[in-house]
Amino acid sequence: MAFLADVFKKDKVFSLREISQKENISFDYLEKIISKLEKNKLVKSKRGIKGGYCLARHPRKIKVGEIIKILEETMAPVQCLIIEKESKYKCPRKKVCKTISVWQKVQDSLNSTLDSITLADLIK
Repeated sequence: MAFLADVFKKDKVFSLREISQKENISFDYLEKIISKLEKNKLVKSKRGIKGGYCLARHPRKIKVGEIIKILEETMAPVQCLIIEKESKYKCPRKKVCKTISVWQKVQDSLNSTLDSITLADLIK
């Protein structure tokens, strides 16, 4: 995403092979990442011989937190903060835990920080 932000020009696309080589990322791994990003409308693709990928929005309008939340399974620093609907784990101590408030603050701070940074900020 940082690469696409750095070279952002409307309708300029880059092949997966190109991005993989320039960013030294495994092609197979990049393919999985791009698929998730495209499904969530952060990148768009152009098909054909001169096809490839580009950002779906301007780098100023894409938050780092948005990207990470798509690519990571969870942002929770401890398992008990994972929303129970998303996980089979149910902490038996959740109601009496002395540290849950600390972990909640850590998670809130992390989310707030990541949501305050845009791709444009990264490439300055």
